[in-house]
Amino acid sequence: MKNYTITVNGNVYDVVVEEGTGSGAAPAAAAAPKAAPKAAPKAAAPKASAGAAGSVRIEAGAAGKVFKLEKSVGQAVKKGDAVVILEAMKMEIPVVAPQDGTVASVDVAVGDSVEAGALLATLN
Repeated sequence: MKNYTITVNGNVYDVVVEEGTGSGAAPAAAAAPKAAPKAAPKAAAPKASAGAAGSVRIEAGAAGKVFKLEKSVGQAVKKGDAVVILEAMKMEIPVVAPQDGTVASVDVAVGDSVEAGALLATLN
């Protein structure tokens, strides 16, 4: 095992890395922050009126920051159309509609940080 101290965006983390066994498995790593990072103020997310959420969920495939909203509530989308653009590691990642439909709700705002699996929008 090796211990490292890593600073990312001003946040300091102690990281312990175990060497792999050569079986092709990725080495295990654990990170614990030395100090709790300060949370950025959360902007109010634009949402459709209560009860207007659609039955088809559009979720983030990776953690990142909402870079751009390509569609808004009421717009028709085709399967594969970009609905939200996420930014992760300086890359723009389109999150696309899984099927044809109409955007029922947009549950994030530009600048929001999201985790993998977070609800971004819904379709009808």
